[in-house]
Amino acid sequence: MAAPADQRIAVPIDDPNADTEWNDILRKHGIIPEKPPSPTPMIEEAILEGRRIAHENRLEGKELDELDALEDEEDEAFLEQYRQKRMQELNKLTKKSIHGSVYPISKPDYSREVTEASNNGPVFVNLTSALGTNIESRVLSELWRQAAKEYGDIKFCEIRADKAIENYPDRNCPTILVYKNGDIAKQIVSLVTMGGVRTNMLQIDDLLVEVGAVDAKDMRVIKRRREAEDAKEDKQANRGIKGGNVRHATVNDDDDDDDDWD
Repeated sequence: MAAPADQRIAVPIDDPNADTEWNDILRKHGIIPEKPPSPTPMIEEAILEGRRIAHENRLEGKELDELDALEDEEDEAFLEQYRQKRMQELNKLTKKSIHGSVYPISKPDYSREVTEASNNGPVFVNLTSALGTNIESRVLSELWRQAAKEYGDIKFCEIRADKAIENYPDRNCPTILVYKNGDIAKQIVSLVTMGGVRTNMLQIDDLLVEVGAVDAKDMRVIKRRREAEDAKEDKQANRGIKGGNVRHATVNDDDDDDDDWD
C-alpha cells in the first residue's frame, strides 16, 4: 500500500526579513519568526552616549594653565568646578609623592625595600642587563626614571638581574616585577609584549593601571593619552596635506607637459 501523500502546502517565502504584507501574515501565524529589531536606533543611541561622555570629560587631564586658557569658551561656574577638582588632585598627589626617583637596591636590601615595602603600596622592580648592548634594558631604565619622577607616589626600584638572581639569562632582561602585599603580582620578561625598543610611557601607564597602582582616570594617564591622540591626528592631517601637495604638483607637471606640446 502506497504511503499517503504529504498534504502540507508549501508556503512561498522570498525574503523572510522583507517588510511585505505576505510576510506579516506568515509572522502572525508563526510560520516565520518575527523580524529582528533594526540595530540602527541602538547604534545611534550609542553614538549619542559616546558624544555626551566625551563632552562631559572634555576637561579631564588638563592642567590649571590650560583651564585658564578656556575662560572664553567654557561656562565660568563649570570651569571653576574643574579648577577646584584639579587643585584637590594636585594637592593629594603632592602629599603622596614621597619617592620621586628610582631606588638602586642590592640583594641584602631586597626583602626590606621591595617585599616588605609592598605591604604599604605597589613596588615596581626593574631587573636590568649587565651588558650595555642590551637596548631594551637601556630603554626601560630611562622610562623607569621618567615614571619615578612623574609618579612620585609609587616606588620604583632597580637592580642588576645577575646580582638579584644568580645566572639570570641576559636575554630575559629587562624583567619587570610588580610586588603587592608581599607577593609578585605581575611579571614581564623583556619588553617584547610591551613594544620592544619602541616601548614608551603610554605602555608604562597601561601597566600601572592594569595592576591598580593608578586609576584609569588619573590626570597623568589621561593627559598623556590625549596628547598622544592629538599628535596622531596632527600627523594624519600633515600626511593629508602632503598628499594633496603631491597631487597638486602632479597636475602642474602635466600642465607643463601640455604647454611643451603646444
